[in-house]
Amino acid sequence: AIIVYRLPWTWKCSKLLMKFIHAGLNTIAMILAIVSMVAVFEYHNARSIPNMYSLHSWIGLTAVIFYSVQLVLGFAVFLLPFAPIPLRAAIMPIHVYSGLLIFVTVIASALMGITEKLLFSLKNPAYSESPSEAIFVNCLGLLIVIFGALILWMASRPHWKRPPEENAKVLRPNGGAPEGMEAESTMTDCSNADRSDVGFNSEAARKRNLKLDEAGQRSTM
Repeated sequence: AIIVYRLPWTWKCSKLLMKFIHAGLNTIAMILAIVSMVAVFEYHNARSIPNMYSLHSWIGLTAVIFYSVQLVLGFAVFLLPFAPIPLRAAIMPIHVYSGLLIFVTVIASALMGITEKLLFSLKNPAYSESPSEAIFVNCLGLLIVIFGALILWMASRPHWKRPPEENAKVLRPNGGAPEGMEAESTMTDCSNADRSDVGFNSEAARKRNLKLDEAGQRSTM
């Protein structure tokens, strides 16, 4: 979901489609997180294992809570067409930063979780003796770290950023700058905000230009 806007072969797709894909992937992840949380609590209760005592559980629950808040705010501000553009531009840096922070937190929670599981499960031979299970899970942890590093690298490189969509370039009647350029610059700084208002302004300017041309032709005749 983080890199859905960063894949070059998706740049030709419409921005609205990519928004739905981004929101859909995050929704699926949220559902899986809730199912996992329920399974963990039910397993602990069935085995009479205390809940929420380890750092792994604290960080994991914190990540799920913040992720749910991130998802709700993302739907309300960026997917639904009600939030004004200045609000989207103001919230976008926070949305991006919090998304990356949650991603890093989830990776940290996963690494602590698999380490905790090995310490509790491996008794004979012990974890310290490096049995095959320990080596396998340690390699899995390294792969998780490499995966996280690749995602963060793609999300932080400017040349992986989705190019801004081209707006209709319509000149004002007095020969000034193209209509809607101020809104376009705002959207360039905030690539995930909607450009529907810019398109509306450009279309309105085009209709005004057509009316002025018709009026000029009638006055000439």
